[in-house]
Amino acid sequence: MASAVPVVVYPPDEEGGRRVRVDGTILGRAFRLRDVVAFLETAGLQGIDDLDVAGAGWIEWRGGGPEVWEH
Repeated sequence: MASAVPVVVYPPDEEGGRRVRVDGTILGRAFRLRDVVAFLETAGLQGIDDLDVAGAGWIEWRGGGPEVWEH
């Protein structure tokens, strides 16, 4: 599954939260992979799970990949 909209997950902040931006809009801060999934579902991307998100080449992970949650 590929997304037609740009998805960016920013580096972790001091509290371990990573801002999630979908199509130019910040949807919130994720503290774990499941949070990213929830934001993407809110943005209309249905039927995805943690493994889909962790392996998605269409998500730009800044400051570390899906396994990085500490500053």
